Formats: sequence, C-alpha cells, structure tokens
Amino acid sequence: MSMQRRRFLASLGAASVVGLAGCAGESDPSDSTATQTGGGADGQSGGAQTGSGQIGDGELVLATTTSTYDTGLLDALHPVFEENYGVTMKTIPKGTGASLRTARDGDADVILVHARNAEDKFMQDGFGVNRRDVMFNDFVIVGPEDDPAGINGMESATEAFTTIAESESTFVSRGDDSGTNKKELIIWEEAGTDPSGEWYRAVGKGMGDTLVQASQTGAYTLADRGTYLSMQTEIDLVIHVQGPLQGGPVILKNPYGVMAVNPAKYDDVNYEAAMAYIGFLTSPTGQSMIADYTANGSQLFFPNAIAEEPNFGQYVPQGYTAQQASSLSPQDKEYLYWVDEQVPADY
Repeated sequence: MSMQRRRFLASLGAASVVGLAGCAGESDPSDSTATQTGGGADGQSGGAQTGSGQIGDGELVLATTTSTYDTGLLDALHPVFEENYGVTMKTIPKGTGASLRTARDGDADVILVHARNAEDKFMQDGFGVNRRDVMFNDFVIVGPEDDPAGINGMESATEAFTTIAESESTFVSRGDDSGTNKKELIIWEEAGTDPSGEWYRAVGKGMGDTLVQASQTGAYTLADRGTYLSMQTEIDLVIHVQGPLQGGPVILKNPYGVMAVNPAKYDDVNYEAAMAYIGFLTSPTGQSMIADYTANGSQLFFPNAIAEEPNFGQYVPQGYTAQQASSLSPQDKEYLYWVDEQVPADY
C-alpha cells in the first residue's frame, strides 16, 4: 500500500473508518437484533478455506454503501473472511457516489454498491474490473402511519411522489449522491417533478440517519427495504408503497454489485485480496450467509451470484451486448426473475 493511501486511512482514524455511517439514535450494529447464521457455528457452510495466510499487504479497503453497514450485514460477513484469508478489513461506508469517488482516487481496493448506471460508468472509465452481481432487495416508500398525502397502497412510485409533491407533504431526501438518492432522483424525473420548497428536505446523511429524521419529523422518504427492516422497531414509519419484492413497480428494484479497482490504474491496490473478497461474497459460503442474515425476523438481502444459467450481463455495462426489450429492459426482466426464484411467496 502506498504512503498516500496510508495517510488517507490514518486521517480518517480507525473509529471513523468503520463508523462513518453511524446513525443518530441508532444502536451499534453489534448490539442490533440482526442474527448471523451463515450455515454453522463458525459461520461457514462448507467449502471455505481456513488459515490460508496473508493475501497482498494484509489489509483490504472496502468502499461501500451505508445500507450494507447500517443493516449489520458486514459485521456478519467480514470476521469469516478475515479469519479464512488472513486479511484485515477496513470499511468506508459513505454511500455509492462517494464510494465510487473514493475508488476513483485510488483510496479503496474493492467496492460494494447499488447503482448500476454509476457502476457502468465506473467500469467504462477503466476504474473497475471483474464486476459480479452479489445480492438484491428493493426500495420502499415509507412515511408516518397517518399518511397525510394519502399514498398508501399505490402501485406506482411516480404517482406516489407526484401526490407527495402536490400535497407538499414533508419528504426527507438523503441528498448525498448515494445509490438510494440516485434512485430517488430517477423517480422524480420519471414523475416529471422537480422537488423544491420547504416540504422537500435534503439532509446529506446516510440511510439510517435519514430514516431517523423522517421518523422524528413525520416525513416520507425512500428507503432500501433492508435498512428499514433492520430499524423498524426504532422508528415510527410504515411502508406505504411496496417495491417489487411485494409486487410493487420494478423501478424500485435494488441490485448490489461488487468490483475490484483496476490495478492498471493504481499499482498499489490490494488486487489479490480484492479478488478473494469478490470470490468470498459470490461463493456458496458467502451467498448462504447473505441469505441467512435476518433482522427483526425478516431476511434483508437475497443472494443472486450463483445460477445455472450464465448471466454475462453482470460483467459488462448494461446494453453493451444485449438488445433492449420492448416493454422491459433485459436487466428489469432479469431482476423480476430473481424475485420469482429467490423470494418466498409469503415474504
């Protein structure tokens, strides 16, 4: 690792590196109700190596969206990876946009994010290599139970956003260029609405903080289902518009991808460890741990890295080789296939 990257991490401090996404009013993820059941007493489901020795310089820097941190998922996965591969994880949870910028600057070895268009640009610009699908859930529109805008049960996310804007009901936006914020802006654009005014509040915070602020102010917000479910008992918000996991619109899909930083761009990245991490997340062991991870009795993420049918689209930017379908893009059809195959009928 270069002195530049070591100075970068040192400036963050050990506490801030793992705590950038800590949320006001939230409990520490290690104290959460999330369960970690990766397939056995040691968190393994078989097939993982043990005690393989140090890989690269022994430290792997992950830049990731806050939802993987706020839900506690990384607390379940990383100890197993560290033990099996002799690598110390340094996690920088700050949202997808900031994570991609961190990687562009050469200050991360691997990224785990959830904004496919931004991931594609990252790859097209030559900064990312060896992208893999990892898991998915969806987005939901949440708000106070009394539902002042009257959006409960709507089947269209754009209609719900339009109704919120027309009624000038308070809406809290993350406003941080995260994957969730990018999705929110897509919905506003599809709705033909430019949100502005006192009712629209961009807070520049992670998902956990945003949910807390929405709860405290009786506001609506867009949330990834995983973080919402992990905090459900701590906030006074309910789901008013479901995502595709519960039959809602496909625009609320939320797939996650992992990719290594291109060693041709930065020769000091820990590429070997990055590839080991990608292999771990997409292995039967990693996928089983993701599937088994729950909070408040609910599964938060659905693994999608392993499939009998090859999915070449995950390796290259969308549309690079595939023809666009008439009503749904190949990526939307693929996402709905994942939902049909992985999500229980009674979820």
